[in-house]
Amino acid sequence: MKIHLTGATVNKYKSIQKTQTVKIDPAITTIVGMNESGKTSFLQAIAKTNYFNDDVDFKFDTTQDYPRNELVDFENSNEVVEIIKCDYEISNELLKHIEDKIGKGVFTVKQFSYSCHYKKDSNTVSNISSNQKKYLELQSQSIVLSTETRDAISKLKNLKEVAAVPQLEGDTDLATFKANVKKIVDAGNSWDDTLAHYVFTTFIKPSMPKFWYFDDYYHLGGKVNINELSAAANDEKSKTAKALFELARIKPDEIISSSDYERFVALLEASSNKITKEIFNYWSTNKNLDIEFRIQDKANQHGQQNKYLDIRVRSQRHKISLPLDRRSKGFNWFFSFIIWFSKIQADKLSDYVLLLDEPGLNLHASAQADLLRFIEDLSKKYQIIYTTHSPFMVESSNLNRVRTCLETDEGTVISDSIQEKDPNTLFPLQAALGYDIAQNLFISKNNLLVEGPADLIYLTVLSNILETEKRTFLKDNITIVPVGGLDKVSTFISLLRGQKLNIACLLDSFPDQKGKQKVDDLIRYKIIREKNIRFFDEFVTSGAKTADIEDLFSKDEYLKLFNEAFDKEFSKIKLTDLDPAIETILKQINKVIGKDRFNHYRPANKLNQLGVDKSYFSSGTLDKFEKMFTEINKLF
Repeated sequence: MKIHLTGATVNKYKSIQKTQTVKIDPAITTIVGMNESGKTSFLQAIAKTNYFNDDVDFKFDTTQDYPRNELVDFENSNEVVEIIKCDYEISNELLKHIEDKIGKGVFTVKQFSYSCHYKKDSNTVSNISSNQKKYLELQSQSIVLSTETRDAISKLKNLKEVAAVPQLEGDTDLATFKANVKKIVDAGNSWDDTLAHYVFTTFIKPSMPKFWYFDDYYHLGGKVNINELSAAANDEKSKTAKALFELARIKPDEIISSSDYERFVALLEASSNKITKEIFNYWSTNKNLDIEFRIQDKANQHGQQNKYLDIRVRSQRHKISLPLDRRSKGFNWFFSFIIWFSKIQADKLSDYVLLLDEPGLNLHASAQADLLRFIEDLSKKYQIIYTTHSPFMVESSNLNRVRTCLETDEGTVISDSIQEKDPNTLFPLQAALGYDIAQNLFISKNNLLVEGPADLIYLTVLSNILETEKRTFLKDNITIVPVGGLDKVSTFISLLRGQKLNIACLLDSFPDQKGKQKVDDLIRYKIIREKNIRFFDEFVTSGAKTADIEDLFSKDEYLKLFNEAFDKEFSKIKLTDLDPAIETILKQINKVIGKDRFNHYRPANKLNQLGVDKSYFSSGTLDKFEKMFTEINKLF
């Protein structure tokens, strides 16, 4: 995509009564919440900012959209309210294209916002700016001008000032130059920065993604009245039926005026075969189904003769067929979705963000897993935001994509999952993690969260050695819980706190501000106390600002483990090979082996296999771990 949606701020839209800012994942964003919590309102507000076609249902309307309990006062006021502000990021590809057209360094904006308002006809754009002086300098260099005129242009601050530049002898191209600049100025005269307006209207706005919304109401019926379809019907089922005819390149009027339907049935079946094949790439529940079409003349309830399209699903196994709307709702959803989605796929010139409202609501749990796989594949080309209240529609491996939606007395509240306290809202997330937790973790009353299994091994081995030596070790009633990486720590804390468990964290130093911000949010929202989050750099005596658990060992101890664990992959590393200017030993080793990362679990596993005692470690190493266990024990 040339432009990505990075966030949306919604205010005063239906159930959303107070400003809600939501970060949007570049691939998939999952909005989790109970029925009537406001998930649909959020999707529809986004859709209405730039819907893919001219649909009256996806235009803002004060009467329909403004919160009802405040509507009367608002309509009698002069207040202009921003409904939604969408934040976007421009790709490097598009920035390069703009640079090629208007010059290097003229337009360097990476992020901008696009807003819609009540009581204001035009939408507004913010954070779009250009270097007009640079543009004039570059453009004037490539044309024939006198030295005096070129100097005069170099002193101008904006494009509007070009009109006042006098014509001098030798200014061969000045008139053309002025005319070109005037076109830009006239087109964007409502903006102070007219060149920025030109860049936005010419390059950015045409590249902004369109929004496409799909929900349960777009299902195809088993029987479609073609006469009513021809009469410009615009309800949801008619939209999908029309899309089916468009896919087959058939105009409903052609069927109405014909008495031979074989050609039309053949075209519909050809389209259906393509759709069915695509469905079965993801539909593992039952692959023995075919779609059949029949066109029939029947009288409607008023006695008028109409033509109907009968859509039936035939089971190859049972040799029977049923109308589409009498087969499983899950299969109907898939079939209808791909028909409606074909309109989007046919548009090769635009990018799209797919807004899916409760997709696969009627699917079995295993079929929902198929749907998740389908959505994951779609996200390689399309940005996707979908809502759900099903735990089977939440990917436990990507909980960082989840946002929660909760109905409160003050309206809908949408937030990162770490901020949510309502157990009903959190249930799908907890259920999604349930299987993984049951398989991989032992949860107790007192839980020490660490990043991965390597941390678990090191802490267990060193605690056992210290216990044998009658020194301070990690208390037996504390369970070490590896969560699978720094990015999952905040989610695990949020989920485990709902079970009234004691939680502390022992973590590597954060590699970036994003991870630090997540933990800061946990503290700010009082989900965990600041003193319960500890970092390994606190226990490294060298005074380093960053440290991993491996830095608690002396360098020769860890190199010994590394060399034994990777004796077949890498040459033996010596202390003199390491770069002391690099802070952590893991990064020092990365530099030596020429890789960004190696498997940290293997040296830990090698330590576990060796069955070492205190003689394997220096007194300094044992002292560091003892000091750390003393501090961790205090937290519980």
